[in-house]
Amino acid sequence: MKIWFSQTGWPCPPERFRFAVEQMLLTLFPGERPEYPVERPENLPGERSVVITLHRGTKQAGMSVLVALEGRCEKGAVRFPADKLDEPDEQVYHTVSHALKQAFYKAGTALLGQELPWGSLTGVRPVKLPTKALLAGKTSAQAERELRQVYRVSPPRAALAVECAQEALNVRQGLTPNSMALYIGVPFCPTRCAYCSFISADVKGSLALVEPYVDALYREIQLAGELLRERGLHISCAYMGGGTPTTLSAEQLHKILSAVEKFLPMESCAEYTVEAGRPDTITPEKLETLRAHGVHRISINPQTMEDQVLQAMGRAHTSAEIVEAMALARRHFGGLVNMDLIAGLPTDTLESFQRTLDRVLAMDPANITIHTLALKKGSRLTLAGEALCTPETVEAMLSLASKRLREAGYAPYYLYRQKYMSGSFENVGWAKPGAVCAYNIVMMEELQTVLSVGAGGITKLVAPERREIIRLNNPKYAREYLDSFEKIAQDKRAAADFQAGLRPADKI
Repeated sequence: MKIWFSQTGWPCPPERFRFAVEQMLLTLFPGERPEYPVERPENLPGERSVVITLHRGTKQAGMSVLVALEGRCEKGAVRFPADKLDEPDEQVYHTVSHALKQAFYKAGTALLGQELPWGSLTGVRPVKLPTKALLAGKTSAQAERELRQVYRVSPPRAALAVECAQEALNVRQGLTPNSMALYIGVPFCPTRCAYCSFISADVKGSLALVEPYVDALYREIQLAGELLRERGLHISCAYMGGGTPTTLSAEQLHKILSAVEKFLPMESCAEYTVEAGRPDTITPEKLETLRAHGVHRISINPQTMEDQVLQAMGRAHTSAEIVEAMALARRHFGGLVNMDLIAGLPTDTLESFQRTLDRVLAMDPANITIHTLALKKGSRLTLAGEALCTPETVEAMLSLASKRLREAGYAPYYLYRQKYMSGSFENVGWAKPGAVCAYNIVMMEELQTVLSVGAGGITKLVAPERREIIRLNNPKYAREYLDSFEKIAQDKRAAADFQAGLRPADKI
């Protein structure tokens, strides 16, 4: 789709606002890709195009967006005080970006003939808005109304976001400047799922890397522990993911967990979770190893309980094995297990999704996360162009899940969105009372520094009072990770220094 900015009225080069335009383009018309011609498209509405104009008057400024698509043309317009264009650069950027998105959304939804569930919101963290409102002293009703009126979020999604914001505030109260969350990355899986684009490798094709990887991870954990202890820092919550960590042997898991236990300041760690997502990787020996090293909870992620859907996803296990794995996990972890499901998988239907829900609820896990299928660029589903559920079917699946989970005593506690998500919906974590996974909230709402070790890990340095977030990336792939210890060590020192520096001035 051709995108053209008017040449006058902008407080800075209009190219700076391309990101805002492309976010809305992806949200409204996910099949379109942006082009930026030098000349204004003239054949409207014949050309697939977007024309963006900023007007500045004496008292009022206005943003207008004209969208032409398939022989039709619609215009959206937003007005705001002209003096907002004289504010500091960062505030001007926010004002203009917001107006551009709102105007684009009005034009786009007029063409589509329908509103989107999350309105004009384009980011992955919609809960941040009501959290900010609640911290500013607004009531839940006011925070919800702001989402509906300013961003045109649907009433059910606005209410859902506010519920999750309240849980975020509950977790936030327990955080201190001398603590950090911990993520441990194990980038191996038994096979690669059709929907997956994560940094993970089929263990059969990377067997030679596993032992060296475990050794390198041990070394990084040792260094991180020394740095944190020197600075009087501790771990508040920990999460081992990937990949599927239980792809490793019990002995390999023991080595990594021993390093965590020996070197890292885990004495105040209130929550320790390990992904055991694939039931075909779970054995009694591995679960015994996890428990012996203080792991509190695990995840078993069936995604579906329908065998034909599992087969379409490339899973090498059956629904019966999921039931067996859950029974085994219950003996070691009680009910403190998370189970992930995905709405919108190929060959799934509303009826089969309901059967999945029934079977998962019968297993009574403490947490259930309902994901919406997201078509990532590197996934086999995207590359193969397979037929998927319609957005209407996905919405019916999500509505059914919400109803059934609430009836069963679960409540939503965190949510996030992703690019290329079917129907522009969301992923939601549901928990029984007292079973909220704090790490998920800390990580998704960026409440606290998350120190990451292992390939593909992103250390996220968070200074809440300064609203500052800095990312330090470990190498993505296991082979690169093995050759990068010097850079990894440098980043770990920077992370420890950053967090230690928060204590004198910042309070969470």
